[in-house]
Amino acid sequence: MTRHTITNYAKRVRALKNRSLQSKIFIYGALFVTAISLLIGASFYFTMSNSIEQQIGNRALNIAETTASRPDVIAGFEQTNPSAVLQPIAENVRRLSGAEYVVIGNKEGIRYAHPVTERIGQKMVGDDNERALINGESYISEATGTLGPALRGKTPVKNAQGEIVGVISVGFLKDDISHTFFEYVDSIVTIVLIAIILGIIGSSILARSIKKVLFNLEPTEIAHLFTERNTLIESVREGIIMVNQNGEISMMNPAAYDTLSLPEGVSLIGRHIEEVLPNTLLPQVLQSGEKQFDRQMEIRGKKAIVNRIPIMVGNDIVGAVSSFRLQSDFDQISTELSQVKQYTEALRAQTHEYQNFLYTISGLIQLNSLDEALHLIHDETQEHQSLIQFVTRRLQDPYLGGLVIGLFNRARELKVQFILDEDSNLKNLPKHLEKSLFVSIIGNLVMNAFEAVEHLPESDRVVRLFILDNGQEILIEVEDSGDGLRSDLHEHIFKSRVSTKSGSDRGYGLMKVSENIRDLNGVASIENGDLGGALFVISIPKGGYST
Repeated sequence: MTRHTITNYAKRVRALKNRSLQSKIFIYGALFVTAISLLIGASFYFTMSNSIEQQIGNRALNIAETTASRPDVIAGFEQTNPSAVLQPIAENVRRLSGAEYVVIGNKEGIRYAHPVTERIGQKMVGDDNERALINGESYISEATGTLGPALRGKTPVKNAQGEIVGVISVGFLKDDISHTFFEYVDSIVTIVLIAIILGIIGSSILARSIKKVLFNLEPTEIAHLFTERNTLIESVREGIIMVNQNGEISMMNPAAYDTLSLPEGVSLIGRHIEEVLPNTLLPQVLQSGEKQFDRQMEIRGKKAIVNRIPIMVGNDIVGAVSSFRLQSDFDQISTELSQVKQYTEALRAQTHEYQNFLYTISGLIQLNSLDEALHLIHDETQEHQSLIQFVTRRLQDPYLGGLVIGLFNRARELKVQFILDEDSNLKNLPKHLEKSLFVSIIGNLVMNAFEAVEHLPESDRVVRLFILDNGQEILIEVEDSGDGLRSDLHEHIFKSRVSTKSGSDRGYGLMKVSENIRDLNGVASIENGDLGGALFVISIPKGGYST
């Protein structure tokens, strides 16, 4: 094989590898069917050839044995001129049987009968008479005689005493047998061609069908998508569990193992989803095909928000996937947003108040009322310093101190008398207690109190805040001078979407307060306060969170 031939072969191999999946399936399928069809055709041809040859050989032998047993043939050997008797008999047998020749010879192999009369009296050709003349056997042989290669049936001729007196050879030329074979070749070729054509059509249909099932994607594209899918699933912080149509787990990402508090070495693949999560609704999704979004669920004692959707192939449900994340993660984000909102409102109120203060000073200076401007600046500074000193003396924790000062500014903007109880006292929150939860509780309760008194005359708008660390627990009281709460609402006010205010987007603040108190292992109660409105009393033990 030359270097040029090797190069061309390599190019063809690369070209085949670069073909599309549909082309490869078609080509390989067509080649496979063609090879199988040719192999079957060749096998059928050779099997049929051997069978025909065997039948012709048996036919030649039967003719020879029948002829050798004829009395007139046996009697012919006893005549003074055997050829005169045997030649007509041999020719008659040849014509009736369709054999190429019927040759009769004596014990020495000298011909008594032959299709070519000139050869009568000559020695038989082929050197295959010994078994008949010496051993007395009847057999089939292949040999080349004067008429060419032939398939011959040989049998001895015996007289009445059982002695071998001659031999009969009935032959069919190999060329004639080959012509018989070739008569069937057209039929075999036609059948093979039809099989190849049907195979090519089937390969084309199969290739298109497989391509359609694979969404017209190539193997490399499928491999890339599979890699991207695994990377994406592993990178998502939400837990993801996928089940097949039988409810058996087919995939879980690391976040799901983490949420279920399972080591990643423990494989749950193949187990039924109800064995892992008894309260799951995935079997219901498999049956109904209904999508479920933002459903609450408890997973091994942890509250979670769950989404469930079916996996559809056409109109058939072949599985379902569930994604979930702990409620605490959403609560943390909600708390952080609430804190940001409260700080923003406090800063906005403070900015607005100081803008008004600066406008007043600017006006007094323009009126040349310098003494009044200085007096106003002095009073404002003294009031602000007194507020800061009072708050920092009573609430030494910077988080709560900053929040309360912001609430004072907001109260001033709303024309509400905001009072920090003189008996309040808190040095620092314990490190194991989440400060953001306290900020959320106090901020929500005080802002609700501001809203509860905003409809009253300015002189009657009063909100009181009390915070105390008694060594065992932290007490928080928020009281307002509003209309208070009906007694039948005391048990339900902390539930979701329960609110005494108008509007559709209400009831979330107190629900959040209740959840934060529960997370801190605290308790809350509602009473009628001395100011005439509602009094919220919160008790948070310093021992820590509940387990």
